[in-house]
Amino acid sequence: MTDLQVLDAEAARKVEAVCEAIVPGSARVGPAVYVDALLARMDEGQRTAALAAFSSLADDGVEAHLGTPPFFQARALAIEAFYSDFVAPGLEADGAWAEIDFNTPLATRLAKDWSYLGIHE
Repeated sequence: MTDLQVLDAEAARKVEAVCEAIVPGSARVGPAVYVDALLARMDEGQRTAALAAFSSLADDGVEAHLGTPPFFQARALAIEAFYSDFVAPGLEADGAWAEIDFNTPLATRLAKDWSYLGIHE
């Protein structure tokens, strides 16, 4: 996995598992890398809350937290990580846009650059 900025291996595994549970099929694109980059740009309070949300959902199961603030926070990050069409460096996978057939002329010409998040090929 790409060098992570915030998550350790266990936390990254939890983020991947929660993302996969919320957005089935998303683990193939490495959402933990994207979430990690977002966490690195959050203030300490936001980052602590997000990490706690992913941890509790991973430990207790997503279903136990449906409708709660931790669920909504993790869901928002999981959806963004996948539907932004992110694919972690080093992975050979189609992003979400191919899956949902989002192939407008402008979208197909878009060169995605995740360097603003500190993610480099």
